[in-house]
Amino acid sequence: MSRAFTREEDSENAIAGVGERPISPHRNLVTERGLAQIEDNLADLRDVLAKAERKADRERIAVVSRDLRYWTARRESAELSVPEPGSDVVRFGMGVTLEGDDGKKVHWKIVGEDEADPTKGSISHVSPMAVALFGKKVGDVAAVNGKEWEIVKLSDS
Repeated sequence: MSRAFTREEDSENAIAGVGERPISPHRNLVTERGLAQIEDNLADLRDVLAKAERKADRERIAVVSRDLRYWTARRESAELSVPEPGSDVVRFGMGVTLEGDDGKKVHWKIVGEDEADPTKGSISHVSPMAVALFGKKVGDVAAVNGKEWEIVKLSDS
């Protein structure tokens, strides 16, 4: 068996081994922004796939096709959830300002898993912090990882 044949075989196995992106077992709640992000991802991936197909880039086609399957599944299972205006309890899609024991304040928006980005102030609705906050009101305390946080403000965003 020649080396060239072995490399091609290894390459085919690598492409076949791309594997699927895991899909969360949790409800796929999304905000309006999260739904738009899913749609944008799908459009972008369709463009990238078309380019990869024109170039016959099998590896890129495999990776992009996998991502398209993921985002298509996420779009099909997406449940748009908009918080009730003026709600006085923490719900999905709301912003929550918290104050720790040390007086430090943080603000989190509770969003879907795919749109969560803690570095930009958004957390997933299945995160321990969000789970601890749901149903609580201003003045209530939520404990996460041994630290207590008082809810000081709720907002629709």
